[in-house]
Amino acid sequence: MTFLEQLHEQRWDDHRYYHQSRINQTLHLMSAISFLAAYGLIFVSPAAAAVLGWIVAMLLRQIGHFFFEPKGYDNVNQATHQHKEAIKIGYNLQRKRILLAVWFAIPVLLYFDPSFFGYFKGPQDKMTYINNVGLLWLYLGPIAVLFRTIHLFFIYNALTGFVWAAKIFTDPIHDLKMYYKSPLFLMKGELFDDMVTHS
Repeated sequence: MTFLEQLHEQRWDDHRYYHQSRINQTLHLMSAISFLAAYGLIFVSPAAAAVLGWIVAMLLRQIGHFFFEPKGYDNVNQATHQHKEAIKIGYNLQRKRILLAVWFAIPVLLYFDPSFFGYFKGPQDKMTYINNVGLLWLYLGPIAVLFRTIHLFFIYNALTGFVWAAKIFTDPIHDLKMYYKSPLFLMKGELFDDMVTHS
């Protein structure tokens, strides 16, 4: 497949396997808006952009996956939750737990070691601490994407890795397109997407 064909396939698989809940879709819409705001803010205040991206945008996305997406047998795709977790191209729930543990550990480590193993210098007041947390979180995002991208080189191929990385960075825009109607469906009482339309 070409780059664009594989990108389309990865996006469709991600949607149909992991975004059936209208609540999850709505949270992804809110997350997408927050991520786009963070993308813009990065040119003004990188640390603030990272704080917005991780605390608001990322948490909204993961709350949707962990608490609202069904974990039982997937009748739409005829697949068990375990099978979907095993074939997940990106970060499945187990890998997300590890990533979130690293994310949470960063401010704790920085609290006990303000220099963060010698990376930062000088005294650290409250605002400096928050700024430094933001900077470390800013690095964590691309490192996590790069780590999984290189991992995909070995378990699949380079194209799959590059496609997945492109998908991750463009997900906020794609989520706006996919889920802008989700709050309306939710208000009508529709809790799950029937997945009929191939987007």
